[in-house]
Amino acid sequence: MSKQHKSEYVDAPTQSRRNWLQQAGMGFGAVALSGLASTEAALAASHAGKVKNPLAAKLPHFTPRAKSVIFLFMEGGPSHIDLFDPKPALNKLAGKPLPGSFKRPLTAMGEQESPLLACPRKWKQHGESGTWVSEWLPHIAQSVDDIAVLRGCWTNGINHAGGVCQMNTVTPLAGRPSLGSWVTYGLGSENENLPAFVVMQDDIKRTVVNGPRNWGTAFMPAAFQGTRFSNGDVPIPNLFTPSTVEQSRQQKKLSLLNQLNRQHATSREQQSELEARILSYELAFRMQAAAPEAVDLATETKETLDNYGLNNKETKSFGRNCLLARRLVERGVRFVQLYSGTGSQWDQHSDLEVKHPKMCRSMDQGVGALLKDLKQRGLLDETLVVWGGEFGRTPMSEKGDGRDHNPTGFTMWMAGGGVKGGQVIGNTDELGLYAIEDKMHVQDIHVSIYHLLGLGKLQLEYLHQGRPERPTLNQGSFMKKLVTG
Repeated sequence: MSKQHKSEYVDAPTQSRRNWLQQAGMGFGAVALSGLASTEAALAASHAGKVKNPLAAKLPHFTPRAKSVIFLFMEGGPSHIDLFDPKPALNKLAGKPLPGSFKRPLTAMGEQESPLLACPRKWKQHGESGTWVSEWLPHIAQSVDDIAVLRGCWTNGINHAGGVCQMNTVTPLAGRPSLGSWVTYGLGSENENLPAFVVMQDDIKRTVVNGPRNWGTAFMPAAFQGTRFSNGDVPIPNLFTPSTVEQSRQQKKLSLLNQLNRQHATSREQQSELEARILSYELAFRMQAAAPEAVDLATETKETLDNYGLNNKETKSFGRNCLLARRLVERGVRFVQLYSGTGSQWDQHSDLEVKHPKMCRSMDQGVGALLKDLKQRGLLDETLVVWGGEFGRTPMSEKGDGRDHNPTGFTMWMAGGGVKGGQVIGNTDELGLYAIEDKMHVQDIHVSIYHLLGLGKLQLEYLHQGRPERPTLNQGSFMKKLVTG
């Protein structure tokens, strides 16, 4: 087993990092202070073998196919049988109860089973592969030859809290590090001037179910947690010192803050949140130079902005996040997670024919543009794009014109990052209720993402309270068809 990712943050060396900071008489707050005074030499000196940066780039366990990940999370549960998994039998049996040959499913609220709901979609085969995609996703449909559609996905979380938690942490119960945090821990970042793990939501007025826990680190050091960017013209608020604050005054504040941090840390060596906060000051200084350029869309052409839908109110929010995601991975950010439908807006228990196409329109153009843009720039081969929600929707109706949660069978897809596109992997039954072929549990999905990044599920290890912790609880298998077809 590789020793590279054994936890060096729990089994402290003879002289801990905290002790070194205390004895050296300066912490990262002072480093940032030196930077603000335009003495970058002090920052370089702090990394000259004295302090190990936990976000420094690390070697993978084996040859990777992907260098970074963009996870497009459709929060609320998109309907696979209305988007990527056509079921002609569903229309034939619409209005009738689920056939007796089917195992009766659990429901989110324990309500009585409802009759089957028709799927009046117009389906069409696209690309050389002939992959079926519904009329609701015309832009993504143009890139199906780069996409591997995974129709056999399943999960355990039947409600949103458990489902979102499991898709992010492989378990429906809170207390495990997120997928992005494990990737950041295992590989670090290729750009020390930007966060290694970035999260963006499409609606500033809502919050993702479970909130920051979805991109948190649980028992791992907080330095590996995701950094949330705001939606809008200023993705990173409060980055610069106000013009009304003189530099000398700011220096005094930082000096006092550094002193208080060191005093506070003396008896709290294992409190990783403090370490992460100190690291954030150092990163904030470096971001003052790098981040404005990374998030400045004024450098993009009008054609690019139009392609991502930034000229349309309905598509602007998620399209902007997709464009920022491309710019971030282009600059070495390791993991970017974009939430579409923040606040479970993909959750259509009623009025599916109106609400679901609205969500598709808000997301489809940006995602389609992202895939084409990455490919045109030569980034798709090294960037793994993952699309999906916490579960799918049932073929049975709810409230007459909606669909309930379906954890037993749903669709996700992957593109780029070494994935062989133009194929469909797995299948559900004739009504789209259960995954029956090439089934992929959430654990398998995560293992496949790690594998494409060159990380082994058993080699990626963190020692917590004397116990080796691994990202998928030692479970899950790599779906080889992703790369072999």
